[in-house]
Amino acid sequence: MGIFCPDKLHKNTELHQEKVFKKGEYIYVRDDESDTVFMLVKGRVKIGVYGEADKEIIKAILGKGEVFGELALVSNDKRNEFAQAMEETEVCMIRKDNLHLLFRDRSSIQSFFLKLFGSRILALENRFERLVFKDSRSRVIDFLIELADESGERVGYEIVVRKFLTHQEIANITATSRQTVTTVLNDLRSKNLIKFDRRRLLIRDREKLALEIS
Repeated sequence: MGIFCPDKLHKNTELHQEKVFKKGEYIYVRDDESDTVFMLVKGRVKIGVYGEADKEIIKAILGKGEVFGELALVSNDKRNEFAQAMEETEVCMIRKDNLHLLFRDRSSIQSFFLKLFGSRILALENRFERLVFKDSRSRVIDFLIELADESGERVGYEIVVRKFLTHQEIANITATSRQTVTTVLNDLRSKNLIKFDRRRLLIRDREKLALEIS
């Protein structure tokens, strides 16, 4: 990832801006102008919306090298979501007009964004299917497995996920409650399938964990 940042291309560096956001700072919010695409250089960002009673719903959590705000390329409307730094975060910002210049110079960038749009659509479809067809316990377990597959590091037969999320953040991603997440995690820990603390998640046996999904 990170293919389009001018610093990576060693050219047209005047086309972009780099900025650092503090933990908790919003990179953009709903109804901001949708005119810029972002690449994560360092840190983590959560993308989400606020539902009824200002309940936070997390759509995605992104890490180094990932791209967000890409809908600016296909819409002139305002933002319909927020992007918030989860820790000190550095981003590469490119206005969509400037990005079109990079498209002209490098066909690989166009291909990159086509794949990006495709992968995001598939991710949304998978998430919709989980919400419709799986109960809350299964959604939490399914998310843990997805997290391990995408961000985990194998250590022997186990998988370690560093920078584990809070119970509330998991609830906001899986459309469950914090109490449900806590109950599920504690049950899985009592079965010796996982270990966790504020800093990391350890999955002892991915295959056995998958069998817990109903």
